[in-house]
Formats: sequence, structure tokens, C-alpha cells
Amino acid sequence: MAIDKWIQENMEKACEGPQLNAQLEAWLSQVQSTKRPARAIIAPHAGYTYCGSCAAHAYKQVDPNITRKIFILGPSHHVPLSRCALSSVDIYRTPLYDLRIDQKIYGELWKTGMFERMSLQTDEDEHSIEMHLPYTAKAMESHKDEFTIIPVLVGALSESKEQEFGKLFSKYLADPSNLFVVSSDFCHWGQRFRYSYYDESQGEIYRSIEHLDKMGMSIIEQLDPVSFSNYLKKYHNTICGRHPIGVLLNAINELQKNGMNMSFSFLNYAQSSQCRNWQDSSVSYAAGALMVH
Repeated sequence: MAIDKWIQENMEKACEGPQLNAQLEAWLSQVQSTKRPARAIIAPHAGYTYCGSCAAHAYKQVDPNITRKIFILGPSHHVPLSRCALSSVDIYRTPLYDLRIDQKIYGELWKTGMFERMSLQTDEDEHSIEMHLPYTAKAMESHKDEFTIIPVLVGALSESKEQEFGKLFSKYLADPSNLFVVSSDFCHWGQRFRYSYYDESQGEIYRSIEHLDKMGMSIIEQLDPVSFSNYLKKYHNTICGRHPIGVLLNAINELQKNGMNMSFSFLNYAQSSQCRNWQDSSVSYAAGALMVH
């Protein structure tokens, strides 16, 4: 029985690969690469049926010819974490091909004493990094043996911790052969998320949500971590990747102080459904890219 189950699971996996590959290819073929090469992207981590086409706008900006190390910063959904955590494995499997974790960079990060290790259970349960792996594999397939990944699980950091981690990652962000993938969905609205902010002047509920998200997105585009923190304190928007975004903004800030010229643009915005009444719920998605000039 066990062997049959094993064969069945592997057959299913074998079918998954080509199907997923075709799906990713279709989404990517529909978008333009206007912000290439991206040094960092922000992209969602929901099921691909919901956000696959949105995420394509970010991944299309990745240049596989120059990218050699990919830092994936995802928020922790399942375990309380006040710092950042590193994986304890060497390889992440995807239905496309395996991705190697960069043990040299992991060693450098570990030496700082700022990180903990996530358990295998946490690693397997957490989808915020996992959902970026097939897209990363797809975007990099033309150079698939020439890059490594650095997955980082980001905890509920204080503002000063976001600054510290931003400073640490800034030296990696300064390198053109590195790419930062910041994993975040935007507003989670409705009773099941315990969030129901509604500005009636915007019209329907979904319009109010869009207005709220786009306010946050334009603050991120200003690249100012303090304004972003203030926005979150004021509206409590349920942006699940707010801490990874905070780390990125602080890293950018650090480089700008040293005269580096950068700009961030959001390229797509979507909602899982349009909320019109209090029983409804939705999750928003946004995709954007950071360019260095």
C-alpha cells in the first residue's frame, strides 16, 4: 500500500510540474517588463488562482542574466517570532526544479547573532516563502544552476528592529547581482479577519479598501519607512507583510543616505473579490518593483 501511495503521489507531482509551468508561463506572457532589472520586488503569497496574474507583474521585472542570489523575506503567520529566522534545510523543492539555499550567506547572517532557526515544522507550515518558490524558479529557469536563494522568515519586528535588519540587509541590496523578494498581501477585509474599516465617502466597500491600499502603496513608493509606520498605526491596515516591507524600506533608506538613487513602482493591484456588504470578505494583492538608477 505504501509503495502504491508513493507512486500515486509522485505521479501527481509529475503532472503538477508541467501544469504549473504552463500556468506561470501564461501569466508572465501577458505582462510587460517595464522596470527591469528589478533589485527588489513586492509580490503576494496567496493561492495562484487568486494572485498568480498579479504576481506576474513583479516577476516579469526579474533579470535572470544578472541575478545570482535571491533573498526571500516572508512574514511569519504561524509562530510568534520577535526576530528573523533562517531555514534549517539545504534545498527547497518545487514542482519545476530544486532551489539551493545559500549556506555561505546563511553563515554570514547567523554570525550576527540576530537570527534564530525555524523548525522544520514551521518551515513546512509557512506559505509566505513557499508561494514564491515556483515563480522564482520560473523567472530564473534560463540560469537555473547559477543562483541560490536566501529565505528569511520575518517576525513581528519593532520599528527599531526593522531598522537594524534593514541596515544589515542594505549591503546585500547594494549588490546588483542580488534580488530581494518581499512577500506580502495587502488588506484582509471582513469579519473573519476582524477588520472592517470603511470610508463611506469612497462609495462601495471594495472602493474604500482600494483607496486605503493605494494610500499605503503610494507611501511605500515614497520609500519612507517612518511614513509607512505612521500609516499602519493610523489605519491598522491588515498588510500581512508589513514587517518585511518595513525591513526593505529601511534597507533602501540606508543606501539612499549613501547617495544611491532608487525608485519603487507598483505595477498591479487586485482583490480576491469585491466586498459590497458586511458579510463579504476579501484579500488584496499588489505587485511592484524597485529599480536602482
